[in-house]
Amino acid sequence: MTIFIYAREEIEQLIEKEFPTKTAVISFYDPPVGSHEAPPVDFCGKAGRLFQAAVWDIHYDELEDYGLRYEDYFPEAEKLASFIADAEKDGWDIICQCEYGQSRSAGCAAAIREFYEESGISIFADYRYCPNQMIYHKVYDALVRL
Repeated sequence: MTIFIYAREEIEQLIEKEFPTKTAVISFYDPPVGSHEAPPVDFCGKAGRLFQAAVWDIHYDELEDYGLRYEDYFPEAEKLASFIADAEKDGWDIICQCEYGQSRSAGCAAAIREFYEESGISIFADYRYCPNQMIYHKVYDALVRL
């Protein structure tokens, strides 16, 4: 299983071209708030498997500002872990995508790599990324609990 990290702009370009087969997509986007809405990427007819999640790209010390507790942040992590396990079992590659391809998607990719290959640190060490640690822990912990 190969894991790729994409930003919105990059994935939209890939969608315009020939989308890779046997590739599951995990797509993070901001929850809609008032008049600000950044809708999720439209993968219609492109991704064979798709998991989309509206989740804030925030850090632990910002949870209270959003009216959240760690326990309430990213409740879809358990379903995502099952989605990841199914993709891995079936031999699919995984694309992790978020707005800038640096934080939520990188945190998710690091968790997957750490769980399956014990190499998640490579994403944390890559200067291109700043993995969201809450996404990392939520996904990794959910994979462990499977």
